[in-house]
Amino acid sequence: MASEGMGGEPERSGAARTPAEERSLNERVILDTVRRTGGLARSEITAFTALTQQSVHRLVDGLIEEGLLRAGSPRRGGRGQPSPQIELVPEARVSLGVSVNTDSIDLCLSDLSCRILFQERLAILPTSREASLAAIAARFEEILDARAVPRAHVIGLGLGISGYLLADGRRMNAPEPLRDWSLMDLAASVEGHVPYPVQIANNATTGAIGESLQGFGRRFRTFAYLSFNEGFGGGLVIDGTPWFGAWRNAGEFSALFSEEDGRDRPALGSLVETLNRHGVEVASVADLRRRFDPDWPGVEEWLGRVRAMTDRIINALSGILDPEAIVFGGQIPPALAERLIANVTFYGKGRYGEPLPRPALLVSQMSSEAPALGAALLPMKGRYLP
Repeated sequence: MASEGMGGEPERSGAARTPAEERSLNERVILDTVRRTGGLARSEITAFTALTQQSVHRLVDGLIEEGLLRAGSPRRGGRGQPSPQIELVPEARVSLGVSVNTDSIDLCLSDLSCRILFQERLAILPTSREASLAAIAARFEEILDARAVPRAHVIGLGLGISGYLLADGRRMNAPEPLRDWSLMDLAASVEGHVPYPVQIANNATTGAIGESLQGFGRRFRTFAYLSFNEGFGGGLVIDGTPWFGAWRNAGEFSALFSEEDGRDRPALGSLVETLNRHGVEVASVADLRRRFDPDWPGVEEWLGRVRAMTDRIINALSGILDPEAIVFGGQIPPALAERLIANVTFYGKGRYGEPLPRPALLVSQMSSEAPALGAALLPMKGRYLP
């Protein structure tokens, strides 16, 4: 719940504020409440906050003036004079998202309701950073033009990319296929191609953000997101909020392994190598997801090899985070994720016939949408979402 005047934040109308400027926490809570409920009367908003009715009315009026909320049709069926429903104006703000994996680039356009307006995969490999960024910028301009989106409504671009962030938060240490994206001011490089503020995160973290808002996060407030790509990582959502960590690398699950153990972590790049060694020609992780056959020779060998390290990850998350669910996402084929889940063993038998509660193990239903959507929502977090 938001509290009255939390953190000394100014409660202002905001009619003159730019799209990229941060709204107060109380304004964000109201926007998110209206988003999640699909609309409700002003008097009902108070129950979701620690604000007075007077503050809610003032803040709602300011958000209506700014064009972020509107008064819709009254709800029918109640007693007395029905009040107009306060609704979100989804098209009032949009944000851009890019998810860069070792063998693919996904684009996403999202609105204020966190809904995917447009998503596609570019027909290029991300080998060259400059060529990729030029293609990304040009394609987004085409998408915005085609949808007649006013540029003033665009609040920013979020970039999710494989790898981990360095201490300055602007440089990424990415896998070898993305070497050209590594160890340089990536935010500045992207900002040189697009006229919008840029935020960067590991694409496993953006996957967790996407899952939290449009996937299993609608059922579970605390969960871990496992991102199976060329490598392996993840993201954490705690009480509905993405957990970034001190250096924005929370969920770097490969840190659980020694160099020797790391060879047997459940990274899809090693599965591609195993399949090719068994005579199954798979060109990339994206190709693996597109054509996966659970009966391919080499699949059982890989599942057996990664089982112990997968168990280590699941049990570590279960004991340390105590999540409601662990979601298997990223680029993993759903049929392969189901096989991994079937092989998981939880450690310990409990006491007195009562085992320790365990998280549900689930296959993401968002497929590869989650990281790109989560990237698009990075600019929303802290500006329009709590």
